[in-house]
Amino acid sequence: MTEQNGYTTRLQNLLDRWSAGDEKAIDEIIVHSQDQLRRIASRMLAAKPHVGRWNLTDDVLQNSLIRLHRSLKAVKPDSKRAFIGLAATQIRRELIDMARSLYGPEGRGRHHKSDPGQADPDGNAHPLYEEAGPADDVIDQLEMAEFHENVDMLAEDEREVFKLIFYQSMTQSEVASLLKVSERTIKRRWRQARLSLKRILGSDEK
Repeated sequence: MTEQNGYTTRLQNLLDRWSAGDEKAIDEIIVHSQDQLRRIASRMLAAKPHVGRWNLTDDVLQNSLIRLHRSLKAVKPDSKRAFIGLAATQIRRELIDMARSLYGPEGRGRHHKSDPGQADPDGNAHPLYEEAGPADDVIDQLEMAEFHENVDMLAEDEREVFKLIFYQSMTQSEVASLLKVSERTIKRRWRQARLSLKRILGSDEK
């Protein structure tokens, strides 16, 4: 059994226990998933360099785990896919709050310029920013926070694909395999998600 398969099998067992009412399972789920959630938090923070300038991955992770613990009290995901989606949502919300705190009226980031690059840990351009210039002022930071909030307004199939590619840095091929649909379908949903977001934000992609 591979390490990833072992992680997934153990996680599913814990999720089943939590769904069946085992109160101890919730803490075990979080402990078991910390390494994977740290990787997700690192990727998502890399996509927001203006927040990353002031916060470390573990800062984001710690606060996100508190959010996740609260969420798991109300929601019982039944699969790794559902759990990771819920966890990524909590990490994203933490990053949004950090951005608003940093670049709001009293935020310390308001008086500084961050290094521009929109790159992942390997130095590759983040997929949504292929055609966009870097944000470098307060308005851009607040608009970025608004952008992340509007992801939840996407249609369900678009939203899921967008989150997997944008926030979890999965390839379109990996997403197709996970969702058990064709790569062509994922390409279509990814493009439609980007178009939908641009419409929501008041701009059109040509």
